[in-house]
Amino acid sequence: MKQRISFCVEHHQQLYLWGSPCALLPFRKSASPPKMITFDELMAAARNLSNLTLVHEIAVNANFCIKNEDFPQNSFAGTVKEIAHKAFWDLLESELNEDPPEYEHAIKLFEEIKEILLSFLTPGANRIQNQICEVLDADLIRQQAEHNAVDIHGLANYIINTMGKLCAPVRDNDIKQLKATDNVVELLRQIFRVLDLMKMDMANYTIQSLRPYLQHNLVDYERAKFQEILEETPSALDLTTEWIKESIEDELSSVSDELSSSPGADSSSKPIISPTLVLNNGYLKLLQWDYRKTFPETLITDEVRLQELREKLNQLKIIACVCLITNNMVGAAIADVPDFADQLKRISLPLLEGMNKKTFDLKEALNAIGVQICSKVNRSLTERGLPTLDADMQSNLIGQISHIVEENNPISSLIDKRIQFFMRSLLALPNFQKCMPAMPGGLSVIQSEMEFVGSQYASIVNFNKRVYGPFYANILRKLLFPEAPVGKAETETPTN
Repeated sequence: MKQRISFCVEHHQQLYLWGSPCALLPFRKSASPPKMITFDELMAAARNLSNLTLVHEIAVNANFCIKNEDFPQNSFAGTVKEIAHKAFWDLLESELNEDPPEYEHAIKLFEEIKEILLSFLTPGANRIQNQICEVLDADLIRQQAEHNAVDIHGLANYIINTMGKLCAPVRDNDIKQLKATDNVVELLRQIFRVLDLMKMDMANYTIQSLRPYLQHNLVDYERAKFQEILEETPSALDLTTEWIKESIEDELSSVSDELSSSPGADSSSKPIISPTLVLNNGYLKLLQWDYRKTFPETLITDEVRLQELREKLNQLKIIACVCLITNNMVGAAIADVPDFADQLKRISLPLLEGMNKKTFDLKEALNAIGVQICSKVNRSLTERGLPTLDADMQSNLIGQISHIVEENNPISSLIDKRIQFFMRSLLALPNFQKCMPAMPGGLSVIQSEMEFVGSQYASIVNFNKRVYGPFYANILRKLLFPEAPVGKAETETPTN
């Protein structure tokens, strides 16, 4: 099984090109003089991180698979690739059209095809292995070339028939199309295209086979792999330490504010802070993280998922704000309209699609939402024979909805605090899967979405605690109890 894991990681880790500098976080210089490491040690740490990220993704993402993605249309890289490929196939065609034909490039292609076909075979498939080696023997083909007796069409047909025996059923139509191709150069080019698809299929089959094993052993695997990274690169916890330190400072500030507001409190006493609260507060900060900043090393494997949850929560917050403003201003007029809050949600969602993109104009979208809500309210009032909203009321409603985007907007701040409270309550539960915390006021319109996002978030957090608990325990001990002797890392994370 270890060999199969190695195959999957080594052959497909290049597909994980994270778009941020986070993949290099373990190699950030620490504040103290760093330990000198060799280039080999550095590359080993990078390889460990790539393996760790890939294995984690395979295990936790049931939809993860390898996809055959081309370069964007008209991109420089795509143009270069197209020109290079065309030049190669044009050269091959001119060589085969010579008199007598020149076969050396074609023979090299057959050698490559042979190796690819052999890579698809399972152990023990000796008969077909021997047959492939005999038919596509490069020395034999060269001997035939010397006598101008190479049957390229015959070799291509053998290759296609062999591919048909080895491919997944989804590729049957591709094999059928190969058999209908007459031009030998185009045929060879299409054979390589279908072989690439078959390699992708094989990789995805390997991933699917590995997933149950990885899920069963993921906690131990990730912890051991990160320990390897830490031993090779001692600064691999610098950003995690900084993340926890900021959380401690937040908790100290909160406790100090409480003590100062409590009459008779002893301001000289040292505040006692719960490690669990510190850690949970740190996880909550990830929901408001500026993803242009570097990310804590121990959370890199879930960075993309956490960013997606943050973006979804931002969208839900806007919807809750829109509904609260609308209810406060025209609630009496729509009080007896069934499911009106859901109708507001259906109006808002399409207009907020892509709101986290840089090019998205949120204020313009909010203005459009306000206009549509006014139209919806007026239509509902007209249907019931009631007077519609006057111009001032409509302008005020649209204006207040548009102002949600402004910094320190009171409605936005209120909803944000209630979302944070719900998420904090979720992390405090011993088992969120059995019982969800009560939904704070103003969030009922997005309750089902909040519970879904919350479940995903809590799953990520709880798994992260299980894996990195010993590392967090050591960091918390050093920061909260610096006078205590430093010992071996705890084997369990702080729990609720």
